[in-house]
Amino acid sequence: MSDNKFLLKGILTFSILSLLIAYFIQYILGHKPCNLCLIERIPYLSTVILISLIFTIRRFEMLFSTIILIFFIFGGIISFYHVGIEQGFFNESLVCNLENSGENLSKEKLLKQLGNTPISCKEVTFRFLGLSLATINTIISIILSGIMIKIIKNYGQNK
Repeated sequence: MSDNKFLLKGILTFSILSLLIAYFIQYILGHKPCNLCLIERIPYLSTVILISLIFTIRRFEMLFSTIILIFFIFGGIISFYHVGIEQGFFNESLVCNLENSGENLSKEKLLKQLGNTPISCKEVTFRFLGLSLATINTIISIILSGIMIKIIKNYGQNK
């Protein structure tokens, strides 16, 4: 169990850092995220909440760990799909769909809409070591899923 606590503390710390970096890139560096980028933050936020619950209530560790695993698998699938959109393998989905309206707009409405235009999921606005954040997130989600599988197996061996 102590091995699990160490791994969970590491994942908790990593998840908090990941969210802080995402917000730093968004608000300090000024890179607007697309809709998929925002969705890709959900597993990290959920992980922070669920691991905090594991350490606070000290019950349902295996259940919460399984839910975290599901979130990281979901995050990996979404990130992989996002990379596919960036590379042109997949079309943008309804989640990424830029709001195209056929109605006639006044100059004021048009200017306001231009300021609020969502970022295309195809557009890579930030790279680290030559990789898009979606690519990095895909790799990280796979690694974290593997660690969560190890944690869940450890719970099974301790009972």
